[in-house]
Amino acid sequence: MIQPNGSGLLVFSGRHCKALSSHVCEHLGLPLGDAKTIVFPDGELLVKLEEDVRGRDCYVIASTCQPVNDNLMELLVFTDCLRRASARRVTLVMPYFGYGRQDRKDEGRVPITAKLVANLVTAARADRVLAIDLHAAQIQGFFDIPLDHLSATPVFLDYFESIRDELGDLCLVSPDVGNVKVAEGLANLLRGDLAIINKQRLSGSEVAVGNLIGSVEGKTVLMFDDMISTAGTICSAAKLVMEHGAADVMAACTHAVFVGDAMKRIEDSPISRIVVTDTIPTGQRLAPIQDRLIQLSVGPMLSEAIRRIHENQSVSALFRRTAGMKR
Repeated sequence: MIQPNGSGLLVFSGRHCKALSSHVCEHLGLPLGDAKTIVFPDGELLVKLEEDVRGRDCYVIASTCQPVNDNLMELLVFTDCLRRASARRVTLVMPYFGYGRQDRKDEGRVPITAKLVANLVTAARADRVLAIDLHAAQIQGFFDIPLDHLSATPVFLDYFESIRDELGDLCLVSPDVGNVKVAEGLANLLRGDLAIINKQRLSGSEVAVGNLIGSVEGKTVLMFDDMISTAGTICSAAKLVMEHGAADVMAACTHAVFVGDAMKRIEDSPISRIVVTDTIPTGQRLAPIQDRLIQLSVGPMLSEAIRRIHENQSVSALFRRTAGMKR
């Protein structure tokens, strides 16, 4: 436990990340930093600190999820507020990094918005960033300040190892080629087989699922991805493995984006259980699939990472058992 008096450590929260931030502070043995965000009638934001931060090591926890632009702007304003109040160090904890899918020019005349966001964070004079399961590992290189990239694998491993006996003959299925490394790592750690599905993205909300490489007949299938957005990929993949004789199919993801027709697709899919974390606040959004939903918390992992950064200890030492990062 970190002692609040004389430690120099303060943890603040964005408006839409209070539950996770409170969980982190609970594990650190600290009260949540006292600050408020005021929204004016014209939509402008004002962040007001209600306590002294001069010379303190400050952390702001905020996922840049929906509403993406509001959360991103609040994070930047928060950073400027802490800097002007003479904080010694400002670390932005972004459990979910918005715009992470815009990490390259995959066609002509499009931006690389992930790099733009990195530039904005640097220009706001943040000292470092802490993120979980970036959509592409290369985003680390977009920042001109240190970025600690955490993996949620240990959180999922603890859960699936606790129910390993009931999973029986297990097969990890990667719903796309880019996630094969993570699926292979999980397969080794959970003593399961590996299969791969190739897909083609038709648009931001449509995908075409192709062939299944590997055997799933009679097996419990676990599909893992860094995020589920519209659920088109994961639900199409679930139907495909059931058509190939899978006994059961479960899905897991770090970031429960779940937008558009995601709820309806999951309700209509053969997925029996879906495991997510709290990097994105869920509220009542996921009520339609509550009967098959398991939510794990990254709070303990984030609190330990914050403690290690504050005490200048290794963060990578947290991940002796990990399935790696998505490429």
